[in-house]
Amino acid sequence: MDTTVQTGQTKSLSGTSLGGLSLESAQGERALLLLQIEADAHDAKSLEKEMGSIIRASLLETEGEASSRLDGTLKELNGLLKGLLLSGTIQDIHAIIGIVDMDGTLHVSHAGRAEAYVVRGSSASQITEYTRGKPTPAFVYVASGALEQGDIVILSTQRLLRAFTPAQLTQVVQRGGDILGEVTHVLEGEKEHASVATLAVDQGGRLPLGREGRKTVSRTSQRQRGSGRSRTWTSLIAWYALAGVDWMRGLNIVGRLPALRSWAESFFRDLRDPKRKKRAHLLLLAGTIAVFLVIWVLLQLTMNSERSKTREELGAIVEQVGTELKTAENRRIAGDIDAANAILERAEERSKQVMDNDRGLYRIEALDLLDRIRNKREEINNIVRLSPRVVANLAAKNPDVTALGFIGLADGEFVAYDRQNIYRVLLNSVENPVRVSDEELIVSGASFPRYQTQVFQTTGNTLIESIARQHTIMKTEDPAGWVTGKSIEAYLRFLYILSPENNQIYKYERLSNRYGPPSPYNVNGDVSHGIDIAIDGNMYVLRDDGTVLKLLRGEEKPFVIRHAPDGLLQDTTRIYKVLDGSMYFLDPVGARVIVVSDGGQTGESTYAKQYVLEGDQIGKLADMYVDPDETHVYVIDEKRIYAVDLRTK
Repeated sequence: MDTTVQTGQTKSLSGTSLGGLSLESAQGERALLLLQIEADAHDAKSLEKEMGSIIRASLLETEGEASSRLDGTLKELNGLLKGLLLSGTIQDIHAIIGIVDMDGTLHVSHAGRAEAYVVRGSSASQITEYTRGKPTPAFVYVASGALEQGDIVILSTQRLLRAFTPAQLTQVVQRGGDILGEVTHVLEGEKEHASVATLAVDQGGRLPLGREGRKTVSRTSQRQRGSGRSRTWTSLIAWYALAGVDWMRGLNIVGRLPALRSWAESFFRDLRDPKRKKRAHLLLLAGTIAVFLVIWVLLQLTMNSERSKTREELGAIVEQVGTELKTAENRRIAGDIDAANAILERAEERSKQVMDNDRGLYRIEALDLLDRIRNKREEINNIVRLSPRVVANLAAKNPDVTALGFIGLADGEFVAYDRQNIYRVLLNSVENPVRVSDEELIVSGASFPRYQTQVFQTTGNTLIESIARQHTIMKTEDPAGWVTGKSIEAYLRFLYILSPENNQIYKYERLSNRYGPPSPYNVNGDVSHGIDIAIDGNMYVLRDDGTVLKLLRGEEKPFVIRHAPDGLLQDTTRIYKVLDGSMYFLDPVGARVIVVSDGGQTGESTYAKQYVLEGDQIGKLADMYVDPDETHVYVIDEKRIYAVDLRTK
């Protein structure tokens, strides 16, 4: 199969050498090597020559399947690279090697960040293995696949997809022309540095060689190839034997490779000599032991150095977090709560970074810092943790109760409800449950103070009023019946129903024994994600993303909460507004009640405080009520009603 190979490179940085080799065997196999070496220029050039020698001897001048020959070649190359990296002769390497065998199959392996792509038709695909994190400076994976006529293979010592998309890479190939030049030009424009090569399979390529073509190899050439492989292998063993000594003396190992090869050839002649064989074996054993000892010492030194570096870095982080805690306190005193919270967030991230280190260093200090950060955040944000007192236990009357909500009537008097029953509570006494409907389930409830009733919306498109403890089904003059909503609230003589499905709040006027037809209240607000409403003349809509919409006569008005910690309302489910007082939010996830000012005419509310409720018996909070004097806030979970004293905290 006819193939055309071109190699090139971008401009290189100081301390980085770029190179490439294009080789061909006697049988027509094409081999390619691209290198990006971080090392002294002389050492990099010597390494390039040595790698080229290994490829010629072990890959192109030996017999056998190309994949097997490539595997053996990679082992030799990895041995060479490992020794040079350990000795510090080179700092890093990115390389790719490929061979097209006589059957037209491409075999590719890469080290570091080098990659290869094949453009076939109108698509470009990466054919080398992509790994996250720090790349390995060794040949690990081998990718193999048959080439087709018209294929273009692009190889690079750096990741091309940082400068191209697959579609752009395909367009470069389809335009034809100088593909290599265009690729290197774009890489330089992106300040990327790499050796690049293209391998093109000609459209009119000849068929792959058959068996007759493979029989042209003579025995003499086989012997030459075998000796060539031995020369490469002996040079590698010799290098390993002297690597430790040369490292300690600070010698340039790469510059000594020719002399080492000569010494190794003499050594292997001794191995074949019956008289000197025993001495050579002893030398080989001693050299191997010395190499392993040197490698072990190098590894220990490296690990100790890294451990010391890690300890210093983590210690600096711990010290910095302590400083940031003091800075956050200064910002709080100055009244800049937002900046104080931002500093604490950054300090928490750094403390968690210390906690996550693999060596377990400074974890006790990090735990102490996280505890201090939590305490400082609660101090800055006025967070009060307390155990609320139990007001009433609904489970005493119905062990299977799962409360849905409750309505505050007066000081210490409530009406709680689940899906079917209502429970009247006076102080700490709970009356027997009363079934509201035998056929329908309760959706939501609210108090109607003007008429001294409680209203309950049910699943059957029905509204039931509890008047003097008598449950009455109320009608509406709307022929379509009641609108089913998410939440209901009464104000003056009107009942409001939140209907997110219709992006509307419907307003019903209470008549003597019925309700009038609904009128749409919302004019331009988005209530499609509303979950609860509260009214004090203005309408406040709590949405499921933790934002609050303020409406006045149906029109949206500005509303913002100043100095609020990040994500303050994201898990809240209920909103309660005290007439001419504060606004309260219930967060079941955090088991807390959040207090903010109402914002007045400007709509600029201010975060005030939050109460975190603690206790083993507290379940998932469902609803809340605040008395008009704001002396107590009451919350209900599935079975109990709790009270929090506000003025004493």
